[in-house]
Amino acid sequence: MEPTRDFPLFGGAFSVILPPGAIDVSDLRPVPDNQEVFCHPETDQSLIVELLELQAHVRGEAAARYHFEDVGCVQGARIQQVESVQPLTLENLALRGCCQEAWLLSGKQQIAKGSQQVAKDVTLHQALLRLPQYQTDLLLTFNQPPTENRSSLGPENLSPPPWSLSNFEQLVTSLTLHDPNIFGPQ
Repeated sequence: MEPTRDFPLFGGAFSVILPPGAIDVSDLRPVPDNQEVFCHPETDQSLIVELLELQAHVRGEAAARYHFEDVGCVQGARIQQVESVQPLTLENLALRGCCQEAWLLSGKQQIAKGSQQVAKDVTLHQALLRLPQYQTDLLLTFNQPPTENRSSLGPENLSPPPWSLSNFEQLVTSLTLHDPNIFGPQ
């Protein structure tokens, strides 16, 4: 299966290359207007693109940690652990013209999903792209829950393989802004 190229986000204001098999969650349930959410057809993996208010009170690596911890609080994470935070090279981003700084954070959060009592360790990879001229932090999140035993791994199984970090990196680097009016009057 091939990735989906130039997939429109936020009504066409952005586009991105999605990994193979990505399902638009808004076709399944309501999604907040500031988010685009995609899930893998077979695994519990998900990708989230969020337009957030710029958190100008935090800078650099601390901004990436701030958003990681904020997501953990919203998710009700019992434990949060940052494993690494690295700057992203702006030249590699399609948004390099308007992105002032970019960070890649990897970590784990212990989350109980829905009504489950047992919390699972979920690996999160987050890219934070800071667009201060639009008062916006763009947060892209790749959720990797623990892998469950996939039932049919034979050659007849046509479902895409689990997504990888390189799929997420392609999503991040391909994110393109087409209509800055999405940010309101400047």
